[in-house]
Amino acid sequence: MGITEFAPSGDADSINLKYTDSGRITANLISPKMLDYATVEFPYTEFPKGMHLTLYDKNAKETYIDANYAISYKATNIIDLQGKVKISNQSGELLETEQLYYDQKNEWFFTEKKFKFTSLKGVSYGEGIDFSKDFKIINSQKISGEIQSE
Repeated sequence: MGITEFAPSGDADSINLKYTDSGRITANLISPKMLDYATVEFPYTEFPKGMHLTLYDKNAKETYIDANYAISYKATNIIDLQGKVKISNQSGELLETEQLYYDQKNEWFFTEKKFKFTSLKGVSYGEGIDFSKDFKIINSQKISGEIQSE
């Protein structure tokens, strides 16, 4: 029948992982539960009880990501964030949606779901958006709302 059962090769509770690059912290991941499926054909790590991720750029500016559920695919370096996803930064910008993908290699976020984006310039709504982790480049689709022009 081709049905295979598998169990996680790793199971951790109350994790607090710090990722570094050349001695500099680039990310901090906090989650109440992590399941690692490293030995399956398409390896992934699952965060069934949600997660909080802080990303740090080279100037120590922070981006915060919260989701009720997340799954990270090792082969593609894509993280699928689901359920009341919120991404914010120190500048007060906030994006809220039900599902958001994060391309770790290119430091790029994207979704085709409905979203709400709040910044100092105003609030906008739309369906479909992609943006850089620092919100400097934003491409949105089907938008509405009130935003101040410069």
